[in-house]
Amino acid sequence: MTVDTKPQTFFAGPPAAQEHKEGSEELGVEYPVSEESDLPLVVQEFPEGGLAAWSTAFGSRLILFCSLGYTSSFGVYRDFYTEHYLTHETSFAISFIGSFNGSLGSTLRLISGSLYDRGYFYHLVITGSLLQSFSLFMLSLAKPNQYFQVFLTHGLGSGIALGLLHVPSLAIVSHYFKRRRTLVMTFATLGSLMGAIVYSIMLNNLLNGRVGFANGVRASAGLTSVLLLVAYLCMRTRLDSPTTPVNYIAAAKKCLRDVPFIFAIVRAFLFLIGLYYPTSFLQLDSMKHGIDTTFLFYSLVIVNASSSVGRVTAGYIAAFTGVLNLIVIAAISCGSLILGMIGLGSLTSVVILGVLFGYCAGVYDSIVGPLVATLTPNPSELGGWIYFFVGGFGNLIGNPISGALLTSKYIWWKPALFSGIVSLAGAAMYIFMQFIYIRRQKKDESTRERQRSDTGYVETVYDGNRGTSTKQAN
Repeated sequence: MTVDTKPQTFFAGPPAAQEHKEGSEELGVEYPVSEESDLPLVVQEFPEGGLAAWSTAFGSRLILFCSLGYTSSFGVYRDFYTEHYLTHETSFAISFIGSFNGSLGSTLRLISGSLYDRGYFYHLVITGSLLQSFSLFMLSLAKPNQYFQVFLTHGLGSGIALGLLHVPSLAIVSHYFKRRRTLVMTFATLGSLMGAIVYSIMLNNLLNGRVGFANGVRASAGLTSVLLLVAYLCMRTRLDSPTTPVNYIAAAKKCLRDVPFIFAIVRAFLFLIGLYYPTSFLQLDSMKHGIDTTFLFYSLVIVNASSSVGRVTAGYIAAFTGVLNLIVIAAISCGSLILGMIGLGSLTSVVILGVLFGYCAGVYDSIVGPLVATLTPNPSELGGWIYFFVGGFGNLIGNPISGALLTSKYIWWKPALFSGIVSLAGAAMYIFMQFIYIRRQKKDESTRERQRSDTGYVETVYDGNRGTSTKQAN
C-alpha cells in the first residue's frame, strides 16, 4: 500500500467525530501521518483502558447522573408544584418550567459543542457544575406561590447548567476510547437513567414527607454538589484541541442542503413535542386517577428502569434491523403508546404503559446518536448540534401545550391525543427520510459501479488477517 506523505485531515472533537471521512479537508485539522498507516498518529494511540480512561468515564457518568438525571425527575416536582407549592399557577405555567429546562439542555449544545472543540472542557465543566449546585440551593429558598423564583432557579439556571455539561461529559470519552467507544458511552449515558431513578425516589420521599420542600431540595443539592466535585476530580483531557478552528458556516450549509437531514430535523421538532408527555405527566395522571400513593411514587422509576433496558439492548437489535429501520419502529411505538395513555385508569395500566413506553423511549434515545452520525458524514458533527438545537424547541413547547389542553379540570384525553398524534407525525417524517436516504444510497452505488466499469478502477483493500490486496473492476 502506497503511503501518502501529505498530512491527512482529522477532527479531534466530539464522540463519533474522530473517524476519518471524505470531504473533511474544508472542515478539519491537519495532523502528521505515520509511516505504517494512513490514519493520524493521534488515532493510533487510544489507550482503550487504564486508570485515567476509566476514571474519566466514571466522571462522565456522574455528571450525567447529576444533570440530565436530575432534569428527568421533573415529574416529581410537577406533582408537588401542582398539589402544594404553586397552587395558584396554571398547568401551562408549571409545565413551562420543566420544558424550558430541558430545551436549554438541547439548544445550548450548539454553543457548548463549539466551545469544547476549542479546548474549553474544564471551563464548561466547572461553570456548569457550580451553576447546577447554586441553582438547586437557590431553589430551596424559593417561597410557595412565587413562580418566578422557581422558574429562574429550576427552569433557567439548572437548564443552562445542563446545556453546558452534557456535551463535554460525553465527548471527553473520545479522548481515551475508539474501539470501545460505543460501549463506554453507553456506560456513561446510563448514568442519566440511574440519576432519574435515584432522584425520583429521593425527592418523592423527601418533598412529600416530614423533611419538606426546602430541606428536601437542599439534600438533593448537597448530593449533587458532592458527586459533581468527584466527577471533576476524576476527569482529565488527553488530546489537544484542534489548531485550526472548524469552519462552522461551511459545515452548516453542507448539512442544511441535505434532504434526508432536513426531514430528520423536522422530525426531531415534531417528535419531541410529544415524547416527554408521559415522563412529565404520568405521576400526576396516576394520582388523579386514584392510584395508591405508595405505588405512584415509583411510576417514574418504572419508566426509567425500562428505558435503561431499552438503551442496553438497542445496539443488539440494530445489528439485525439496521439503524434506520429501528428508529422508525421505536418512534411509531412511542407515539402509539402515548395515545394509549388516554385509557390510563388503573394500577395495571400504569405498569404496562410505563414498562412499554420506557423501553421504546430508551431504544429511541440510544439510536438517535448513530442516526445523526449516519446522516451527517461531516466530521465536525455540527449536524448533530443542529439536530438537537432544533429538537430543543419541540421540547420547549410540547409540555406547556399539553398543560394548557389539560386545564384545571384535568381532561386527560386531550393532551394525550395531541402528544400522540404529533409524535406519530414526527415518526412519519422518519419514513420519508428513510425512503429518500436509501434511494440516494442506491443511486450513489450505481454511479460508483458505472465509473469503476468505465475507468478500470483499481481498489486497494486492507484485510487485518492477510494484509493488503487489490482488485480491479472489469
